[in-house]
Amino acid sequence: MTQEVRVRYAPSPTGNLHIGGARTALFNYLFARHHGGKFIVRIEDTDIERNIEGGELSQLENLKWLGIDYDESVDIGGPYAPYRQMERLDIYKKHADEMLEKGHAYKCFCTSEELEAEREAQKAKGVAAPMYKGTCRHLSKEEVASKEDAGMSYNIRMRVPADVTYTFEDLVRGTVSFESKDVGDWVLVKTNGIPTYNYAVVLDDYFMKISHVFRGEEHLSNTPKQMMVFQAFGWEAPKYGHMTLIINENRKKLSKRDESIIQFVAQYKDLGYIPEAMFNFFGLLGWSPEGEEEIFSKEDFIRLFDVNRLSKSPSMFDKTKLTWMNNQYVKQLSLDEVVELALPHLQQAGRLPQNLSSEEKLWATDVIALYHEQMSFGAEITELTDLFFKEELTYDEEAMVVLNGEQVPEVMAAFKTQLEQVETFEPDAIKAAIKAVQKETGHKGKNLFMPIRVVTTGQTHGPELPNSIALIGKEKVLARVEKFAKQ
Repeated sequence: MTQEVRVRYAPSPTGNLHIGGARTALFNYLFARHHGGKFIVRIEDTDIERNIEGGELSQLENLKWLGIDYDESVDIGGPYAPYRQMERLDIYKKHADEMLEKGHAYKCFCTSEELEAEREAQKAKGVAAPMYKGTCRHLSKEEVASKEDAGMSYNIRMRVPADVTYTFEDLVRGTVSFESKDVGDWVLVKTNGIPTYNYAVVLDDYFMKISHVFRGEEHLSNTPKQMMVFQAFGWEAPKYGHMTLIINENRKKLSKRDESIIQFVAQYKDLGYIPEAMFNFFGLLGWSPEGEEEIFSKEDFIRLFDVNRLSKSPSMFDKTKLTWMNNQYVKQLSLDEVVELALPHLQQAGRLPQNLSSEEKLWATDVIALYHEQMSFGAEITELTDLFFKEELTYDEEAMVVLNGEQVPEVMAAFKTQLEQVETFEPDAIKAAIKAVQKETGHKGKNLFMPIRVVTTGQTHGPELPNSIALIGKEKVLARVEKFAKQ
């Protein structure tokens, strides 16, 4: 590309980094890095009533956690600062005045009550998408001055051109057209002097030299309004690409109220997901490379990213695939890294003290090591290791089938005798004890191992049995065996 590629992710601090926002940021980032361009994070904070404390910080910190580094933003500055919209109000005012002067915009004195009554009247007539009917569009200069002298407040509206077709080549969807007659005179600047999204975003994109804009499908209908402002100033608009919706497994549009899916990046971070895995997963959420491979590094994505392979169909947020993918990354971690990932969750659950002795740390490491291959995310360790912390075991239906075997009392009696004789309670000694039970009773295979597993762990499946028994500890194991014998 001859033009310098400059793209942006422009969140509002009205909430934490959502998975939809993360995907938008990621695709803009990959496009910039693929073309050697710049990725900018701009904060659109004009919705002051909905802004939340910590919202901006969440956006920036979680982008960094995902590995999405940026070139310009509020925290590192840049040549087109400021990067918060509320710090750019003078720019919006200056150009709104210019729009008024050139007749591209006008002052509207209609009250909110009048506008609401107008909307309701149109709805009553069956109008599906009510529009402002232009009450103040043709006020004379004298009428405007009179209303201002009377202290009437006003907003500034776009004077939407009549009979204009707005057409652009969407980088995802191809040719898209809108008719101006379908867009009412919309508000550029509210009565409090704060610009609306569709006005401010144009000035920001122009003055920050944004070349391409990748954003969600829900912004498609905003495009003609933004093109109007670009054309009013005689500016060239960036190239747009509108990414398809993210849907849940029921093929419904993903909603922030959908409790079947974890919605925010910080939640995945807190659960002990791997940032590289999340990057990988989001990278395939609406984009596909050639071939069947699904595990890619950041460098792979940057090298391979091609807008022509952005999906035109909705992208399903597949929780099973995310879990599988994160497990692939967990498997690649060293044991020390897995312990660092999982141990805090055992401590947070009250399973282990915050300040571990060296002996406790060694024991915890051995327990976590049993589940290194199986664990999909850090917090899962609390459920996986439940058997090591339970005082009382409960048996499910499958376990009861095992325990009702006619050979079980004989096996467990022999196992108890062998365990009592074990001096060094380690896996090799326990393995030898189980072999001795086999020799003594003649039972082997499932008839031997399954009763021992169920009675000692409460489970029918699990990691290497001698390792598990050793880590449960001799005293607790014998207590479980004795309790079973008394039932």
